[in-house]
Amino acid sequence: MDNRDIVVIGGSSGATAPLKTILGALPADFPASLFIVLHVPARSLGLLATVTAAAGRLPVRAAADGMAIRPGTVTLGVPDHHLILTETGIRLGRGPRENMARPSIDPLFRSAAAAYGPRVIGILLSGLLNDGASGLEAIKRCGGLALVQDPAEALADEMPRSALEALEVDFTLPAARIGDVLSELVRDPAGPRLPIPPELRLEVDIAAGERIDSDVLRRLADPAPITCPQCGGVLSQMRGAKPLRFHCQVGHAFSAEAVAKEQETAVDEAMRVALRIIEERAELVRRMGRDAREAGRPAVAAMYEERAVEYRRYAETIRKAVLKRPAPEPSGDEDA
Repeated sequence: MDNRDIVVIGGSSGATAPLKTILGALPADFPASLFIVLHVPARSLGLLATVTAAAGRLPVRAAADGMAIRPGTVTLGVPDHHLILTETGIRLGRGPRENMARPSIDPLFRSAAAAYGPRVIGILLSGLLNDGASGLEAIKRCGGLALVQDPAEALADEMPRSALEALEVDFTLPAARIGDVLSELVRDPAGPRLPIPPELRLEVDIAAGERIDSDVLRRLADPAPITCPQCGGVLSQMRGAKPLRFHCQVGHAFSAEAVAKEQETAVDEAMRVALRIIEERAELVRRMGRDAREAGRPAVAAMYEERAVEYRRYAETIRKAVLKRPAPEPSGDEDA
């Protein structure tokens, strides 16, 4: 029987420090293969060097399409490609972004679950929003183990907390303990292989870049009256997803929290545009009223002046609403 020899790790904001701690605690004879995705900007530099320095006793490589899976090796996701595991090796996917990120944590976790089932250990570190929770849930559904960094010590606790709310994880640990616990878990035999849900394989194919259309999407989701923040298409709600998630026909994927965040930015912008337009309208009719009064048309002037007062009242209401809105949150990506 195989051991739990596939370890996948994901994180975003604040994840670099705990990742260094975990890798630094692993022994030179660590028998499992490790795969890491951190949400970083497409042109971020230095992450490979950072991870290599932290993993001192283990070899580190940047993922490449067609690479074989090697025990005792750390493989790092590369910018602008999803890191996907298959039964035969590593695949780099150019499928649509998930939660505005590529590479994204969830495609790595889902692909590992689909290909290796109970052999997988998933680890979710510090980060914003709820990226990774869906992938961890897939790992658990396929018989794997789920570990989460203790939210109390995470620099950004939203990702760990979201995972704890979405599923029953096996371990919640501070980063200083994860390495030692992981070294023991990878030597344990994996459980029996479980059936892989067909919708899980379909989502892996989408991340790999396979074609998606309305017929494909209808097999795993139902249309919702919500617009895709990335392409403007219709979003469909994934059936039975934990946490709540959406796909559009292009393939862009979002958790409900990610959609809400993008909408928050759009609403803020729309309100500021509306404020500018109404203020300009108030100024225009004020000038029209003055022009009418100078031309000896007092009734017309009074009408325009009344409208100007009304528009200024609307503008003041919108201005107060804009000032009360919370400032947009940071993206959650961090440079290495």
